[in-house]
Amino acid sequence: MSFRKFKYYFSNSLQVLISNTIRRALANNLVQTSPIDSYIQDRVDYYNKLNTQFELLESESTHVGEYKKTGGATYYFDLHKVVKSFPSRYFFQFLNGDIRHIPEQPCFLKSRPIIENNDNAVLLKLNEIRHFYFIDDKLSFREKKDIAVWRGAGQKQHRKVVLQQFHDHPMCDIGRTHPIEGSPWEKGFLSVEQQLECKFVLAIEGNDVATNLKWAMSSNSLVIMSKPKYETWFMEGRLEAGIHYVEVAGDYSDLIEKMEYYVANPEESESIIKNAHAWVEQFRDQKRERLISLLVAKKYFEKSGQM
Repeated sequence: MSFRKFKYYFSNSLQVLISNTIRRALANNLVQTSPIDSYIQDRVDYYNKLNTQFELLESESTHVGEYKKTGGATYYFDLHKVVKSFPSRYFFQFLNGDIRHIPEQPCFLKSRPIIENNDNAVLLKLNEIRHFYFIDDKLSFREKKDIAVWRGAGQKQHRKVVLQQFHDHPMCDIGRTHPIEGSPWEKGFLSVEQQLECKFVLAIEGNDVATNLKWAMSSNSLVIMSKPKYETWFMEGRLEAGIHYVEVAGDYSDLIEKMEYYVANPEESESIIKNAHAWVEQFRDQKRERLISLLVAKKYFEKSGQM
């Protein structure tokens, strides 16, 4: 286990032991003493799009005081430190895991489709340890190899399409890490540090979002991906092609063409990378991230008539 993961599990194991009375007092103090500017309010309203009152079925919901671990530890820890900051009598609904649909009742979750009328999907920063990993890249874009890199399970059909086209292309180091009998696409594990030697990092969505997108956008490599279909706390739905990343066709058929263009135009590549860094920077302020999380939940409890 890395030190980063050890620190996460250790600190969160301790935080669940904090008295809920103390937790609520600290949360109330943060909310009441923090100025809520237009930036913060905009993010709150993006994650929680519920603008009218709704009735939550208490019989089908979980009370704050009764919330306990029902799935993965990371989802439990991340949701615990938000909802336990509110009175025990409040109740809510939540979904763990990679969510690709809009729930019938407003509920907290990690991911949602980027579509109209997704108001019932209220985003929180869940499974943070896996998704919100940023890096300090020592290599400049121009020092890197003219290669696109990707590693992953490669079991989803849309990922297989990319593997089939480019696993043996000389400008690509693309392969699956999970061996499947008879598959020619398996390649060895590559650490993040090894992937950073390449100018281009593919961010191919998996069950929902591309897990590597956050660290890739914090690097000095250029992110290449198709238009995202799902989003998380990272607000993938607000990323702009040509501004924060290089967009390719859904089947990645124009990948090599796009790579050749940005190799030949390093100034444009570096401009996109600079914008990507600026996007990542907004998620580094831990106090502000905590405040926004609390305000998202507060709005949920207000709109459900509990506050």
